[in-house]
Amino acid sequence: MDMKIDVLARAAAYLELHGRLLDRLRFEALFAGGSRDRVLDVLRCYQNADGGFGNALEPDLRGAGSQPEPVEVAFHVLDELDAFADPMAPRACDYLLSVTTGDGGVPFVLPGVRGTARAPWWETDDDPPGNLVPTASIAALLHKHRAVHPWLERATAFCWTRIAAVERTTPYEARAIVAFLEEAPDRERAEAEFARLREAVLDTVALDPDTPGEAHFPLDFAPAPSRLPLFEADLLDRHLDALAAAQSPEGGWGGNWLMWTPVVEHEWGGYVTVERLKTLRAYGRLS
Repeated sequence: MDMKIDVLARAAAYLELHGRLLDRLRFEALFAGGSRDRVLDVLRCYQNADGGFGNALEPDLRGAGSQPEPVEVAFHVLDELDAFADPMAPRACDYLLSVTTGDGGVPFVLPGVRGTARAPWWETDDDPPGNLVPTASIAALLHKHRAVHPWLERATAFCWTRIAAVERTTPYEARAIVAFLEEAPDRERAEAEFARLREAVLDTVALDPDTPGEAHFPLDFAPAPSRLPLFEADLLDRHLDALAAAQSPEGGWGGNWLMWTPVVEHEWGGYVTVERLKTLRAYGRLS
């Protein structure tokens, strides 16, 4: 059997056993000629009346209520389907506008998370400020698809202000910054900030693919070829080899962070498996 076909066949078998309906349909739409409309129909079920997303779309946030981070997850699905014309996108932006803080960003997590089942890192103050995570990542996806919404203008200004103040950073913030700079319309400013922060970003990256624990690897920062490349081609090739080799005997990939309750291991496994296949294909490792 062709090795590329084998990778997909094994992933399909894994998803059948472990994946949510959403991720099984994503796989079918992206790799097996399945219906994109069915993916959107399922994604719509995670959207609340306020336009936000919840209901464990982000598996570590188990509650039904809307939070900013699940909007990013939803927008990644719309991105892979080139579906930002769907009414879900402006409704989600309306929600973001309703929870935007005075500084123009959305918080990492809102106090409504209290009293719901969640991973231990989803904690917040009573009045949390805007955060580059997930404001910058969400703004990046909207810029990529040339969306127009009042939230985006405020969020973009917030991102520029916050990024300009960054000297040292953390992996998740660095990934959000890179995503924003990749898509920001002001290319001169983006390239200048990228040059200034490049070493700070690289300080957060695990360059050895065998690094254990909750490491952040080059392909997490560049899941597809980037116009602001952080990494040399030979390093990316090494990590692509390691990524392909990491497919489990069952056919999937999992997260390298704490799986704090059994259900999230399955739900993240399905989501991550589709993401890893997308990366392999983006770099020419799949048909």
